[in-house]
Amino acid sequence: MELLSNLYLGLTVAVSLQNLGYALLGALLGTLIGVLPGLGPLATIAMLLPTVYALDATPALIMLAGIYYGAQYGGSTTAILINVPGEASSVVTAIDGYAMARKGRAGPALAAAGLGSFFAGSVATLVIAGFAPVLTELAFKFGPAEYFSLMVLGLIGAVVLASGSLIKAIGMIIFGLLLGQINTDVISGVPRYSFDIPELTDGIGFVVIAMGIFGFGEIIANLGRPAEHREVFTKDVKGLWPTKKDFQEAWPSVLRGTAIGSVLGVLPGGGALLSSFASYTLEKKLVKNPSVPFGQGAIQGVAGPESANNAGSQTSFIPMLTLGIPSNAVMALMIGAMTIKGIQPGPQVMTSNPELFWGLIASMWVGNFMLIILNLPLIGIWIRLLTVPYRFLFPAIVVFCGIGLYTLNNNNFDLFVAAGFTVFGYLLYKLNCEAAPLLLGFILGPMMEENLRRALLLSRGDWTTFVTKPLSASLLFVALMLLVIVALPSIKKQREVAFAEED
Repeated sequence: MELLSNLYLGLTVAVSLQNLGYALLGALLGTLIGVLPGLGPLATIAMLLPTVYALDATPALIMLAGIYYGAQYGGSTTAILINVPGEASSVVTAIDGYAMARKGRAGPALAAAGLGSFFAGSVATLVIAGFAPVLTELAFKFGPAEYFSLMVLGLIGAVVLASGSLIKAIGMIIFGLLLGQINTDVISGVPRYSFDIPELTDGIGFVVIAMGIFGFGEIIANLGRPAEHREVFTKDVKGLWPTKKDFQEAWPSVLRGTAIGSVLGVLPGGGALLSSFASYTLEKKLVKNPSVPFGQGAIQGVAGPESANNAGSQTSFIPMLTLGIPSNAVMALMIGAMTIKGIQPGPQVMTSNPELFWGLIASMWVGNFMLIILNLPLIGIWIRLLTVPYRFLFPAIVVFCGIGLYTLNNNNFDLFVAAGFTVFGYLLYKLNCEAAPLLLGFILGPMMEENLRRALLLSRGDWTTFVTKPLSASLLFVALMLLVIVALPSIKKQREVAFAEED
């Protein structure tokens, strides 16, 4: 009964005219920045933080939250249509979503992503409302050793999901880990591997790498093909709505993705990124004999990860609201917004500001409903991008990516770095190397190092701390089992058949 009364309180706050308006504004902005290559919720929320001063806390947070989970909807659009994942969590979606678009099935891919995200978002809101105390206790049990082990499991999962050679996948992860070391040491505060270049002291931005490898790199790869084999977006796109068979194949993936995202989103360092990668890995393991192989346009490879990243993005609010711990950079900005309004994030938010806490949760229901109404009818508009000839589409992608890269730091340096990764991305294409593991290694590398060093400091250099703690040991055991399973001759042979390796 208490839960129902709290949800009723939240709904009365969320459906007020002012808060409805800001929820709609956040959903629209989130979808827009997700659709536009080179932009993302992090930069947009950072730019909008000054507006928090002029708003009350509740509508301000409702708008910023709408931008965040709205971008998960929009981010899938560019990943599916033009293979440009502006968000890390959209990298996995691009694998099968873009393959579906190239086969003229962009409509079903976008619909599966939208419907899966709506269902996952609605369920994740229930999880936040009903299981926040339990999930908070779970998050409390994760120390540095457990975080490190979780990220090791994430990297092993990246090896499992990578198509083609395992050696190439491991090499990509290692290279990503090395790129993540270019930053300022978190303990000593000394820049490392920056070669006295000031712009590298804060590390290389994810967007810079993603745009170089996936955005510009895709353009170069297509231009490198003979004209008769060049991918063009002029084919007729039929069936803008998933078929009955699509629904039958997608709904189990949506359920599994929602469950994975709801759990991993609570853990700091998890959220949408690990959720989408874990979901894709699970789908490839569980779906036997898919009608379309993974990597070639399997709808399960779109529905599962999209559901997972949307659920993960919403349950990532739990540690922020209840513990005051940001699970990602966007949640750190949300904490900044709360601090601006004089609200101390933590367990006291639920008791001292119930209107804010429950109003924000209820607004997620409202926002997800707005997003599904806004996005599905607009599928036809996004599909029109497919009719644009490459001689017009390529310059448009370059302009949007260039503007997005420049506005990140208002610095030409990011453009030069992206140009370098464009060449590198083209080399990966020619060598048949998967770039997704590189990105995961790059993102998780700094977090892995920080938690590794913290765990060793707390244990006074005792490495057994990672296997003496039950949660950490369990995660490492699962990671080891994944390595053993994928190395089995029968599994390896199945991978070779599935991915048609070209070593």
